[in-house]
Amino acid sequence: MYNTTMSKKEKHQHQTDNQENNTNFDEAQNTQNNENQTPNETDESFDEPSASDKMTENNAQAVQEWQDKYARLSAEFDNFRKRTLKEKMELVENGGADVLKSMLSTADDFDRALQHITDENTKAGVELMYNKFMTSLRSKGVEEMELIDKPFDVDFAEAIAKMPAPTDDQKGIIMDVAEKGYMLKDKVLRFAKVVVYQ
Repeated sequence: MYNTTMSKKEKHQHQTDNQENNTNFDEAQNTQNNENQTPNETDESFDEPSASDKMTENNAQAVQEWQDKYARLSAEFDNFRKRTLKEKMELVENGGADVLKSMLSTADDFDRALQHITDENTKAGVELMYNKFMTSLRSKGVEEMELIDKPFDVDFAEAIAKMPAPTDDQKGIIMDVAEKGYMLKDKVLRFAKVVVYQ
């Protein structure tokens, strides 16, 4: 006959087995719960940058700002240098132009003297000085305008008189130059005073 009653030893062994089974079950359940947890649940500060990351980002921004400032200052200084150099060159050119323009009246005096000198020796001496003087002016970029028999242009000459044209083809043509005009390189140093056919 089967004995349904358990001895104390068997009861104790049965309780111990149940406790171990319960413990193993709880551990397995906790492990599964941990695996199912999201990173936010396991570590709430996972997405927050650390202090060193923030410092690195701030340093990178500061470096970028200083690089931009340096680039702007460098460009401004380069523009300032170019502008100053251009102003100095213009000052030298304008100052030189004023001096050269004041010397043109001397060239006019030479022209008038040569037209009225009758003594050949004297005339030859004056021509020598005149040629030397004009060579000096040419070395500085001064050139005499050649305007006779050319169309009148207000950008280079000033009409002080008008004469009737012998033919229609000569209308607007310069017939005579009362005062010579001069160019300094590509700029007008002195406008010519001319007589024009109309």
